[in-house]
Order: sequence, then structure tokens, then C-alpha cells
Amino acid sequence: MDDPKSPATATNGHEQVIIPVVREELDVQKRTEERGGVVVHIAPKTRTEVFDVSLAQDQVDVERVPVNRVVSAVEPVRQDGDVTIVPVYEEVVVMERRLMLKEEIRITRKRQTKPVRREIELRTEEVHVMRNGGDRQGA
Repeated sequence: MDDPKSPATATNGHEQVIIPVVREELDVQKRTEERGGVVVHIAPKTRTEVFDVSLAQDQVDVERVPVNRVVSAVEPVRQDGDVTIVPVYEEVVVMERRLMLKEEIRITRKRQTKPVRREIELRTEEVHVMRNGGDRQGA
């Protein structure tokens, strides 16, 4: 497929374009010879050549990815394929609230019984049943 005479050849995966350059130079010399007179008029001419040139343009997308992870050391910039990852660090003060048991209050219940003498009034009802004959019966 690659013709060594072709102006485009591939080198290391990149296309190399070889453009032949041709330059003409004019060497005009005059010598004096007497044969008569002449008039010399030189008119300059220009020519235009068209070259096809490939221009490369890179587009960069920037994505900010929040991580919010505590790390122990600074990591260097790294490559993951075509992506360059630049870590951004921030020092933060860490205040921590912990629950600490300062003391315990211990309450122990002890039940004691002791005999106590008191005078208490108690009510009672006494029932008497009477029959028709006048007999009394205590209940």
C-alpha cells in the first residue's frame, strides 16, 4: 500500500507528508558586445501553489468530581487513559464530640421490717336476728 515514491508515507503511526520543493534560479550575465543597441524589458511573474495541510485541534473537557474522603498522604497527578486526574486537597480541622461516662450514681433499695405498735380503731357491725316468737339469736 505504501509506495516509496508516494509523497505520503507512514512513520511510527503518524502520517508524514513529503513535499518536493523545486526552485529555479536565474543567473543573468551581461557582456558587452557592440552590434547595435537593444532594449531589455524584464517583467516579473508570480505563481500560486495550493498545499493541503492537516491541522490538529485538541478539545479539553473539565469535570469536577467531589470525593470528600480522608487520605493519609498526598497523591501525585496520574493518567487514566486519555484522562489526567489532578487531586485537589484541603486541610480541615477535625473536632470530635464523644460521649464520656463521667460517673455513676448507684441507688440501692433495702427493705426492712420492724414491729410497730399503734392503736387503731376498727369498726365492726353486730347483727341480731329476731324471730316471730321473740327469740333472739346472735349472729
